[in-house]
Amino acid sequence: MTPEEFSETLSQLGWKQSDFCRMTDTDKNTPSRWVKGHTSIPGWVPRFLAMALEIRRLAALIEPPKG
Repeated sequence: MTPEEFSETLSQLGWKQSDFCRMTDTDKNTPSRWVKGHTSIPGWVPRFLAMALEIRRLAALIEPPKG
């Protein structure tokens, strides 16, 4: 996962970096290091984010229509 893909996926989820940190018990400075390219993004991160996107997709299937 590239830094751009990481940022884009957070955006798709409507998450800030602080939200990601809270949900993954990650140090608050870690995502900034990834986005700036100072450290590489670990392999578990794209899997975690893919799971979150899939959960969001599935949840939308069972939510009642608005209106």
